[in-house]
Amino acid sequence: MPQGEMDKRELIVKRVAQELRDGYYVNLGIGTPTLVANYIPAGMEVVLQSENGLLGVGPYPLEGQQDPDLINAGKETVTEIPGCCYFSSADSFGMIRGEHVDLTVLGAFEVDEKGNLANWAIPGKMLKGMGGAMDLVAGARRVIIAMEHTTKEGKPKILKKCSLPLTGVEVVDLIVTELAVIEVTPEGLLLREVAPGTKAEDVQRVTEPRLRIAPGLKTIAV
Repeated sequence: MPQGEMDKRELIVKRVAQELRDGYYVNLGIGTPTLVANYIPAGMEVVLQSENGLLGVGPYPLEGQQDPDLINAGKETVTEIPGCCYFSSADSFGMIRGEHVDLTVLGAFEVDEKGNLANWAIPGKMLKGMGGAMDLVAGARRVIIAMEHTTKEGKPKILKKCSLPLTGVEVVDLIVTELAVIEVTPEGLLLREVAPGTKAEDVQRVTEPRLRIAPGLKTIAV
C-alpha cells in the first residue's frame, strides 16, 4: 500500500488519468484533481477547461516560471498550451451547462451509494463559495471523484447516505481513492480495482455501504 501523502495523491491522479480519452474536454477541480494535468498519456489530445475562463490549460509551471496572471479556478498558477483561448466566466459556464465538457474530476467530503455528492460546504466552517461544482456535476457528461478514502480521523467518506449539504443528486459515476476504484451502478457500489497490497475486505472495512465485488477484480496498475 502506498505510503505518505504524496504517494496517495500520485496513485489517485495517475489512475484517474487512465480514464481520459483522446479528444476529451475535461474540467479538473481544485486540490488533488488538478494534478491529473501532469499525467495525461503521451500522444493523447485532451483539452483542459477552467471555469474562470481558460480553454487549453497546461501542466503546473516549473519553479521560477510562474505567471501570476495565468491562474486556474483555484487561484493556482498554471501554464497554457498552444492554441489556448480565454473568455468570460459567462461563456465558460455556458460550455459547462451546455454539456460540452466530457469529464469533470472533483474532490469530495462525502459520496454515498446512490452517487450523491457533498463537496462544497461543511456547516459551521467558513464558506468561500461553491465554485463551479454544482454546474459541473449537472452539466458534465461524466463525473469522477478523486479523493482519499477516509477522513484524517480515519472515518469513511463513502457513506450509505451523505450527511453534508449536497452538491448534486445521483451524479457520480466513478470514485478513485488510494485504496480502490469503485463504480456507482443502479445496483449499488461495485468494487472494480484495489490498490497493490490491499484486499477487498480492507476496502470494505473503511467503506460504510456494502460493496459488490466485480467478477474480474483487478489491482490498480499505474
